Amino acid sequence: MKKLIQKILAVCFILTLVSCVEPYALQTNTFEDYLVVEATITNELKQQEVKLSRTYKLEQGAPTLVQGATVQVKDNQGNDYSFTEIGGRYLSNATFKAQPGVSYQLKITTSSGRKYSSNMETLTTENPIQSLTPEVVTRSDGKVGVEMTVKAFDPTNSSKYYRYEFEETYKIIAPLWTGVRPDYIVTPPFPNNPSQPILNPIPYEARICFISKKSNKIILHSTNNLSADDVDFSVQFIEKSDYKIANRYSINVVQYVQNLAAFTYYKTLNEISGSNGVLTQSQPGFIYGNLRCESNPEEKVIGYFEVASVSSKRLFLNYIDVFPGQLQPKYPFKCIQGSDDDLNPNRFENYKNYTFGSPCSDCDGTFLVTAFNAGTISYFNNAFKRYEIYPIQCGDCTSFSSNIRPTFWID
Repeated sequence: MKKLIQKILAVCFILTLVSCVEPYALQTNTFEDYLVVEATITNELKQQEVKLSRTYKLEQGAPTLVQGATVQVKDNQGNDYSFTEIGGRYLSNATFKAQPGVSYQLKITTSSGRKYSSNMETLTTENPIQSLTPEVVTRSDGKVGVEMTVKAFDPTNSSKYYRYEFEETYKIIAPLWTGVRPDYIVTPPFPNNPSQPILNPIPYEARICFISKKSNKIILHSTNNLSADDVDFSVQFIEKSDYKIANRYSINVVQYVQNLAAFTYYKTLNEISGSNGVLTQSQPGFIYGNLRCESNPEEKVIGYFEVASVSSKRLFLNYIDVFPGQLQPKYPFKCIQGSDDDLNPNRFENYKNYTFGSPCSDCDGTFLVTAFNAGTISYFNNAFKRYEIYPIQCGDCTSFSSNIRPTFWID
């Protein structure tokens, strides 16, 4: 949701005009300090979460988190759920879930004493995801890939409005992993005698890693124009040449059922923060949500307090299952072996062969160990004391991803 915050904040600034030709260092012309609220209470039994921050100037680069606030959620049944600040977030002290037919209100008091509150909101209709399936498609622009399609059905025809988030996780396999590293060298150093590294096992997993990324866009869908509340919606499309599906890929899709007011808020936000952005000459106005400042009714508050039913579904897929018999996507770094492959566009630029004992000034073991320890190279050990040097990403996947296997991962 970090990208969502940035989209919300963007609509609050009036920017100076920028040139379409020459680069321009963006700066805030006028600035108003607003409270930004991110809060979605769901029907999941968990510690519910509220995020508070302030608007920020473009040149600042990041929002300021609100600390020391008192956060509460109250319902019309007399229940009061208090929240405690933990690491820049406010988490409910007790686990709870939104109940059907119960109204909830968010209450905030900042350290300065300003009081804020939301409208009373009720839980939306529960409509769980029935299936999440991969489908190979060819789009109108000719791109071939896999669509992740969500299907759900509400027989009461009362859900209608949906918001989606997802997190993708995919396996990385370093193509030139050797499992060894140069730990130290033998003296005397080159050029008196060619120094050679002592190869010892790498003490951590460096061949297989994982990358996880959350969606950074507002994804909305409505069945309001259909005769039935029948969801059949593509949440994500991945081209067949994208490396993230080259080995094993997983996506977890979260579906929020919204009411019309919340859907309209997010739809408006998405429209004004889309491809044209806030650099258009026609600047968008302020988007009013369901939050207000009790201390000063004239003060604007950004954000929306939502009480939404939620469901999620995860799928795994292997490239060979969806594209059988086809070549897997190429590794995202240039790791082709062989000095005779100069014309290959995937060959990396700094390929070198190091043969110990040859008369050169930079190919002794000292250089190899220094470069390895600096995290700039990995290597493939050939016979006859020759070492083919590669970018670190080719032999050690921890240089750009994590070697911690996700708890949900299934091979």
